[in-house]
Amino acid sequence: MLDTREIVRKVRQIEINTRGLVNEVMSGEYHAVFKGRGMNFSEVREYQIGDDVRTIDWNVSARTGRPHIKLYEEERELVVMLLCDVSSSSLFGTGRALKMEVAAELAAVLAFSAIKNNDKVGLLLFTDHVEKFVAPRKGRSHILRILRELITFEPQRSGTSLNAALEYMLNVLKKRAIVFLISDFIDDSYFKPLRVCARKHDLLALHLTDPREYSWPSAGLVKLHDAETGKSLWIDSSSTSGQKALQVEHRRWQEGVKQTMQRSGADYVSINVAEDYLRNLVTMFKRREQRR
Repeated sequence: MLDTREIVRKVRQIEINTRGLVNEVMSGEYHAVFKGRGMNFSEVREYQIGDDVRTIDWNVSARTGRPHIKLYEEERELVVMLLCDVSSSSLFGTGRALKMEVAAELAAVLAFSAIKNNDKVGLLLFTDHVEKFVAPRKGRSHILRILRELITFEPQRSGTSLNAALEYMLNVLKKRAIVFLISDFIDDSYFKPLRVCARKHDLLALHLTDPREYSWPSAGLVKLHDAETGKSLWIDSSSTSGQKALQVEHRRWQEGVKQTMQRSGADYVSINVAEDYLRNLVTMFKRREQRR
């Protein structure tokens, strides 16, 4: 268990690490991709050459004897939900960070981008049931609370149930929201609530993977332990045919996850936790913007 000073240090470090990304890259991408719910009337001003004639306010123009137009501003406020997988497999990582640590950074980038646009942010942590729900709110202090939860939370269970997370969120969120589902997707039979969620909300799936899940060092007989099920298995890590079979199976499985997301209507991006995650995230945002 981390002490208070260590928690504060870790939260501060994540904020520092992600602030530059948000200011330099993400805030513009976020605003371009996630539009507000509509346009609100702002004010009336005199017509200027180049203005859209469709915005002329004929009543004001008639009263003043000079053409005036209506100005509108975007209704920006949105709700952003971060659904983070905290099952035991999220504690795996062989590169620069654990999956859970990368998930926390991703959540920070998305959360700080959201509050720069005056949006509300909420958090849902899940294993094979919902472990923690933080209702959407605005403000930096609220985002720091979310980061503290991500860093310090100790789940009660080890497995994964995307069904449980998605169904809970569908019950508590009545209005349309932007939903980021951050997980390694080591689960199955979750297509139905996924499809319902993608229809009701704007759903984006961030798939965390680690290269050691499909490429092992040659070290002879190795005992593998499944942190979620508790089962163990001996494998020959030096077997070339075994390595190739593992890589083929992993590609098949990852492609299956991607196709499931696409069939449901969710956006999908694969995040290799051993590499820079920002490039793939921005690529997904640009792809979404091009479709608009």
